Amino acid sequence: MTIAARLQALGIELPPLAIPAAAYLPFVQTGSLVFISGHIAKKDGKAWVGQLGLTMTTEEGKAAARSIAIDLMGTLKAAAGGDLERVKRIVKVMSLVNSTPTFTEQHLVTNGCSELLGEIFGDAGKHARSAFGVAQIPMGACVEIELIAELAA
Repeated sequence: MTIAARLQALGIELPPLAIPAAAYLPFVQTGSLVFISGHIAKKDGKAWVGQLGLTMTTEEGKAAARSIAIDLMGTLKAAAGGDLERVKRIVKVMSLVNSTPTFTEQHLVTNGCSELLGEIFGDAGKHARSAFGVAQIPMGACVEIELIAELAA
């Protein structure tokens, strides 16, 4: 099954490439690696605001991370010249979770992104990963995730 077919089967439509709101690029490619800038969780077109362990549950955070995976794939599609079949491997995911000092389930929140990447890319979606708890994320967003992928020529 193609990547496009997997996305369609899940009812996922990838967004177009978003224009950065600050002084950075949405992605940079060097050699076969593409580095996708951090994407914050959005809900109804705005920052998905919240703090895990205070105003949000782990399951809500996981849903936010899943939504970020969709946005990341939209950017990755643009980086791959419109063809996600060029993705050889998702190499690394780094997740920042806006959380209280006592919240310890950042890894479970980040699974929302990792699991969807695995569903879409299969074995090529299995990646190295880091998940951190942080005191705050821009615009009060609950989660921010960045990604590194390898592209075929």
